[in-house]
Amino acid sequence: MSLPKSVKIVEVGPRDGLQNEKQQISVADKVRLIDDLSNAGISYIEVGSFVSPKWVPQMANSAELFGLIRQKRGVTYAALAPNLKGFDAALLAGVKEVSVFTAASEAFSQKNINCSITESLQRFVPLLDSARQHGVAVRGYVSCALGCPYEGTVAPERVAWVTQELVAMGCYEVSLGDTIGTGTALETRRLIEVVGRMTPRQLLAGHFHDTYGQALTNIFASLEEGIAVFDSSVAGLGGCPYAKGASGNIATEDLLYLLDKLGIDTGIDLSAVIAAGERISAVLGRGNDSRVARALR
Repeated sequence: MSLPKSVKIVEVGPRDGLQNEKQQISVADKVRLIDDLSNAGISYIEVGSFVSPKWVPQMANSAELFGLIRQKRGVTYAALAPNLKGFDAALLAGVKEVSVFTAASEAFSQKNINCSITESLQRFVPLLDSARQHGVAVRGYVSCALGCPYEGTVAPERVAWVTQELVAMGCYEVSLGDTIGTGTALETRRLIEVVGRMTPRQLLAGHFHDTYGQALTNIFASLEEGIAVFDSSVAGLGGCPYAKGASGNIATEDLLYLLDKLGIDTGIDLSAVIAAGERISAVLGRGNDSRVARALR
């Protein structure tokens, strides 16, 4: 069995993890979380998103965050930018990398961003053009890669097509998202096999929600298929407003424990991430959803 020697973790907790929280989280608490994560050795952190505060009020202070966090050399501080307007706002805030998102499900695309998959891709064209002009890197997300709350099964071939379109536009990496967490290891292998025929695996990442407790098995299957980049969320924070019942992304602590036991290097201090997760969980007034954090505590 051949596994990657090192893995990059994309920490999405400050954005994907907090965006659904109904209670308003202070800027100071968000800054503390982001600084805690970068001090733990995480080299890629999704800080926030430049979307309409009407739809995602928790992300309304993303521009302020970029001015307050202690940006460390060698760490990427990214943001979600769904369209050119969002990208322009991110650019003003000094963001050096953004993410765009679409879906492999037509129904989910309509529910999430009120347009078809093709229309969503067309919206990205001016954004990618502007990003190239300003030297801003762009990462892509494909939601519902292993199932949709409205359509059910999603064909891997459709995921492959959407992924290829994002890469052709200029996304340097595409994260395949099991948004509702229904995927299994065999389905994950099949997905990577099909997508990998059109897009090199070194351009792919995994984004697994743990709704059915399958995220770690799907990550292990992905590792065996040569995937070496995974999104995760400190303390297992998160969910999806358009996928009722979906739990958070795989907890960063749980992913780190697995990788450490496999002898795969991340350069991240697990104990420091656990401490960060404990602090933000206390702010939110609830328990830490990381099994590893609970066990080691």
